[in-house]
Amino acid sequence: MTSSRLSPARAATAAGEEPGLSRNASRAWMLASVCLAALAMPLSFTGPAVALPALRSALGGGPLALNWVTNAFMLSFGATLLAMGALADLHGRRRVFLWGVALVLASALAQACLGRGAIAVFDLLRGLQGLGAAAALAGGTAALAQVFDGAGRMRAFSCVGTSFGAGLACGPLLSGWLLGLAGWRGVVLSVAVVALAALALGRRRMPESRDLQAGRLDGRGAVLFTTALALLTWGVLQAPEAGWARGATLLPLAGAALALGTFVVWERRAAHPLLDLSLFRYPRFVGVQLLAAAPAYAFVVLLVLLPVRFIGVEGLAPLQAGRLMFVLSLPMLCVPLLAGWLARWVPAALLCAAGLLACAVGLLWLGRCAPGTAFAQITPPLLLIGMGIGLPWGLMDGLAVSVVPRERAGMATGIFSTVRVAGEGIALALVGAGLVGLLAWRLQDLLPAAVAIGTGTLDVQQAAQRLATGDMAGALALLPGISAPAVLAAYGQAFGRLLDVLAAITVATALAVFAFLSAGRGGSDA
Repeated sequence: MTSSRLSPARAATAAGEEPGLSRNASRAWMLASVCLAALAMPLSFTGPAVALPALRSALGGGPLALNWVTNAFMLSFGATLLAMGALADLHGRRRVFLWGVALVLASALAQACLGRGAIAVFDLLRGLQGLGAAAALAGGTAALAQVFDGAGRMRAFSCVGTSFGAGLACGPLLSGWLLGLAGWRGVVLSVAVVALAALALGRRRMPESRDLQAGRLDGRGAVLFTTALALLTWGVLQAPEAGWARGATLLPLAGAALALGTFVVWERRAAHPLLDLSLFRYPRFVGVQLLAAAPAYAFVVLLVLLPVRFIGVEGLAPLQAGRLMFVLSLPMLCVPLLAGWLARWVPAALLCAAGLLACAVGLLWLGRCAPGTAFAQITPPLLLIGMGIGLPWGLMDGLAVSVVPRERAGMATGIFSTVRVAGEGIALALVGAGLVGLLAWRLQDLLPAAVAIGTGTLDVQQAAQRLATGDMAGALALLPGISAPAVLAAYGQAFGRLLDVLAAITVATALAVFAFLSAGRGGSDA
């Protein structure tokens, strides 16, 4: 029986619409479910960062285990995005979306049930949550692309991006408020509430679709890619404790290099590659990948480092820290839209480079703000960083598909999303290790007054690791004879040097992005 011979109610159901609902209303509810899922992702990332000192007190765990609280989520999220996109095309976008949101919900509920000594289980659940987030993002955005087209598709994806930005902007403030009201369990359960709403709407309003021409999943490529990222992250996280020249660090790093090399060789031979490496022949495509990685070092790492500093080291109340983080993220609600408007007259390459350079100035300025700086003095550099990163943020998604031929836009989007999220996970690991090294260096200068009572280099390294995760009391216990103000001053100096390095990376990235994006029109015009 053809759809033209079905009753109106049956035809609506076959099209994925509820009887009695117009097509526009059904699509609006479907968009709302994907936007809610997009909102849950930054909440899953920023919430535990704000709650990290509370998690350490409640669940225990050393610095390495606490670092995995954020890295486990980002690693599994970034490493599986490409594979989840392929699975969505093969097995159904609605199915993968619902499965992903359900996994985010279940992992959040399981996290809230944990108690003392369960930090390893918490980290494992965070990895599963990242896996669910990847499935929800890949399935949800692919499903939207099937029911929206033209200008409507642009508006739909803009709504998804705005939801993600709202989560980044409001997540730290909401988490700070929930942490003071209901503790760390309130923070992780906030993700469960949003995921439950997304799941309920998605089940009722999202139609099923799949790509009947899709090839089978490149399983070997997916395993090699995930292995390379996991070993790289593990090796970098091991470095502060074991040292860069020890086997515990070198072996996983060597394994990561081997897995990555094997992945490249395999992808060049695969009939249906997970990642089409030939896209990197387009200079503007390379520029977009550099642009995708830029926010990791200029902005995203601050979403983890600053709450730890404000709450764990400076001793601010969670809500106070949330207000400061809200100042940092507030421009994300409006500047990306401004960037899209300005792009009508100003080249995207110039806007992106200008935004990154402004962000670098903000990082240098923030690095001069010692612990305890008044709210009015620390607000301007935070705003400048948020405004600076907002300019490229508003253009990145559009550039990702405009710099390659139209028929390769799907693969380009997947690579872009993977570089962005996986880059954030790697950046967190590298920057965390860098902060520990700088802290150990500054704390070493405080040793002469304490050497007589037996403080040694090993205690300094352990103290630096504890300080980097916000455990001020634990660091002081390892440094007897050294005052809290002296340790706080050393932390401020180390943090300032770290921001100097991040500013330099951001400047170099800005110049490279401008050069590559300005290099001909070798993408969509090719």
